[in-house]
Amino acid sequence: MYNILICDDQPDIVNALKIYLAPEGYNLFEAYTGRQALEMLKKQDFHLILLDIMMPEMDGITATAKIREFSNVPIILLTAKSETEDKVLGLNMGADDYITKPFVPVEVLARVRSQLRRYAHLGSHPEQQPGTLTIGAITLDDRTKTVTVDGEPVSLTPTEYAILHLLMANPGKVYSTKALYEAVWQEAALGSEGAVAVHIRHLREKIEINPSDPRYLKVVWGQGYKIEGGN
Repeated sequence: MYNILICDDQPDIVNALKIYLAPEGYNLFEAYTGRQALEMLKKQDFHLILLDIMMPEMDGITATAKIREFSNVPIILLTAKSETEDKVLGLNMGADDYITKPFVPVEVLARVRSQLRRYAHLGSHPEQQPGTLTIGAITLDDRTKTVTVDGEPVSLTPTEYAILHLLMANPGKVYSTKALYEAVWQEAALGSEGAVAVHIRHLREKIEINPSDPRYLKVVWGQGYKIEGGN
């Protein structure tokens, strides 16, 4: 069963999320500061973290950056509607998705399930998609769920891996933002497509020599994204 860490400095929010998620049978853990979440993650295996942005001691943005130094566990940020810039910053730090307060239970469950599906795909049943994908200097080994660039390992989050795998499996094919979101998140794109651009930018920073002039991960203006051979 999946272990989920809920981190928010407001006990009422933690309790509400536990009420939404408890019927799914998840093992739910609580933290009330970013620092506490970080310490718990070093001692306990988690499959997903719900992490508030605005917290004392250590905010969610800082905690996300520190978590990404040693773990690729999926992270969903808990944000207020007014925290638009923080959402983007959090995604740039390595978060996988965000949920805006006040929460809608159906959305919470959908986003949690989506992240856990991708986590399960990365960690199990590799025989379903054997082999490697290579484009230019990038090699993706779907048996071991690893990516290298020029032979050097690259650490990707589950969302980044899913985007790269989709594009590398279909070189030259242009995916609209909506199509890319629905293929990777496995849910309808309902105003959350902006997250795709942030993940693409973050992915470029990891696989491109010059992210501002990418060889591989290209934008087709007005249409979407594709991956090319880098010639």
